[in-house]
Amino acid sequence: MATREEVTDEALMLRYQGGDRSAFAQLVRRHKAPVFNFILRHTRSSSVAEDLTQDVFVRVVQSAADFRHSARFSTWVYTIARNLCIDQLRKAQLRRHPSLDQPQAGADEDGPTLGERTADQHPDRAVDRAAIGRQLSEHIRRAVDDLPEDQREVFLLREVANVPFKDIATMIGIPENTVKSRMRYALERLQRALQEYEDYARTLR
Repeated sequence: MATREEVTDEALMLRYQGGDRSAFAQLVRRHKAPVFNFILRHTRSSSVAEDLTQDVFVRVVQSAADFRHSARFSTWVYTIARNLCIDQLRKAQLRRHPSLDQPQAGADEDGPTLGERTADQHPDRAVDRAAIGRQLSEHIRRAVDDLPEDQREVFLLREVANVPFKDIATMIGIPENTVKSRMRYALERLQRALQEYEDYARTLR
């Protein structure tokens, strides 16, 4: 007997189109957090990400009748999220890039920063490992932020949103091989950044 967790997104969307409002509520519970994280990585502002996440699901309601069940719901919803991010970043450019000129602020809202480390006050190894873990997480976050925009977009869609390469190609309007190439270049850059961090960490031991 199928459990509620086993119901696909597409089946839930079909139920919602048929008038089952609880199906939409389940879709929101299932996707709200990952959509928020995806938007946050694009905009680097938790307040903007909150607003755009709300807008995403408003668009889902408004466009529910247009959803085709041959498509993946997750790809459809992240297409909406991507378009809203693009619009938001264009508006930000007109305001002299406030979200891009101050990446530190986005990092502060997205988790612990280097300034929150307590290793000096707590020299035990467990705390040291936690501090190193936060350092590494921050380093990777910054490395992702520093990727060229075309590579960063593909990386976020694939790794954060879990959108298949084929669907990313359709969303962006480029060949699938180009998507895979951008992903490969992104991973190579991140691997180099990780190696640089590891080399630096070894000098501190």
